[in-house]
Amino acid sequence: MEEAGQIKRALIDASAGAISGAVSRTVTSPLDVIKIRFQVQLEPTTQWAVLHRDVYGPSKYTGMLQATKDIFREEGFLGFWRGNVPALLMVMPYTAIQFAVMQKLKALVSGSSSTENHLRISPYISYISGSVSGCAATIGSYPFDLLRTILASQGEPKVYPNMRSALFNILETRGLRGLYAGLVPTLVEIVPYAGLQFGTYDTFRRWTMAWNQNRSRYPGLDNGVLTDVEVSLCGLAAGICAKAVCHPLDVVKKRFQVQGLLRDRRYGARVEPRTYQNIHDAIVQILHSEGSAGLYKGIIPSVVKAAPATAVTFVAFEYASKWLRS
Repeated sequence: MEEAGQIKRALIDASAGAISGAVSRTVTSPLDVIKIRFQVQLEPTTQWAVLHRDVYGPSKYTGMLQATKDIFREEGFLGFWRGNVPALLMVMPYTAIQFAVMQKLKALVSGSSSTENHLRISPYISYISGSVSGCAATIGSYPFDLLRTILASQGEPKVYPNMRSALFNILETRGLRGLYAGLVPTLVEIVPYAGLQFGTYDTFRRWTMAWNQNRSRYPGLDNGVLTDVEVSLCGLAAGICAKAVCHPLDVVKKRFQVQGLLRDRRYGARVEPRTYQNIHDAIVQILHSEGSAGLYKGIIPSVVKAAPATAVTFVAFEYASKWLRS
């Protein structure tokens, strides 16, 4: 009976994670498309960054508002959801694996599958379990992440009309290993990112519950359960912290994913094959040719996206988990 209960809990966590990931990804897709366009653009991404204009040509995108207008004018409303199908195929197994593994690790440490008991374990366990679950989820869903990046970054005219053509082209030109291009920097990024995301979320939850308990002398206040607003605020804070710290590694990952792939010339210089030998070489080259700002290209849409995305993920997970249990 106990084993059946554990299997049921794992299925609930995985299903709730998949649902929350799908909802979050669809809602925040426009910001994700803008972020990716900035990250794969070698030219400066701000109007005032004129230092490297002797190295690169004119910039295609120079700000969030300008990028939004250009994408809408050239690609239409649906352009903001370019690559959303492979993104969903990536994020649903990703969040399913992530939440299932994370909850299992917490259950092993706490000796209980109850969420309430998980709050009593050391805060450091949340950071460690978040990192481990993030690595497991990344390996299981990475090819879809690669396809999502390629389709979202290509612009108009399309080099790849759909996910199938992109998949076969990658297999033909780069082989099976091409579907895992950039996996190493992704894993290097996901360890601190997932750890910070889940660790800071649990930390903010603890702080909020402690703050509610301090106010418990007021009648009618339920301090054992966080409100939707409190869960959202904890998710917002966790998303901002994680993305602000790990964004440079995300830029490096995107460069590895698109190097050697075709892209229309009016979107700027292409990342040629074997431009970057490893993570260290990529960071050095970006710093040398684009300055320190190069590692933070797309940071504004990235943070703007990460905050609501994390909030929506955790709120949707709580709702989906309660619904599935009922």
